[in-house]
Amino acid sequence: MQTRPLQVLLAEDVNMVRGALVALLELQPDIHVVVQVERGDAILPAALAYRPDVAILDVHLPGIDGLSAAMLVHEQLPACRTLILTGIDRPGMLRRSLEAGVTGLMLKHAPPASLAEAVREVAAGRRVVDSQIALAALNEQAASPLSPREGEILRLTANGHSAKEIAAMLYLSAGTVRNHLTSIATKLDARTRVDAVRIARDAGWIL
Repeated sequence: MQTRPLQVLLAEDVNMVRGALVALLELQPDIHVVVQVERGDAILPAALAYRPDVAILDVHLPGIDGLSAAMLVHEQLPACRTLILTGIDRPGMLRRSLEAGVTGLMLKHAPPASLAEAVREVAAGRRVVDSQIALAALNEQAASPLSPREGEILRLTANGHSAKEIAAMLYLSAGTVRNHLTSIATKLDARTRVDAVRIARDAGWIL
């Protein structure tokens, strides 16, 4: 007796990436994408409406991030497994995902075929963690990608100082400080300064 395909919710804010993922998954006879969303705050309402077996969530989304959305889904629709897609295997990601109740964690640059297999695994209740992410988790104090100056600026930012105040404290121009903050966000794959502080603290790169 043939069972119904696994019902999947997909959350990704980049249209071309979302379309490619849907096309990839729909090639699988046992997987069907029932709903697509492009914002984190649309995930829970869509999950409650469609009751998918698996929610595939990009970690960075407008509205709320994928991990926060995964936590809401876990609390209100525990039968729905969550699979997070992330672009970087930074330390702390695995721990934060487990805290959010996530079942699977994969890197975006993993082989395409592995995504469908991960969906099947998490739907069956088995945990899936990309080997690179697992390796990063073994060394939570991995070397910081930030330069000493960037680390100093981020620490001051974490303490509540503005770019102008940091410039005065470090004898730099405000523009230079802003450039450093932009570089920090890029290196940490952070959307905001607050996000950069959280990432660096979780990884043990700043106190």
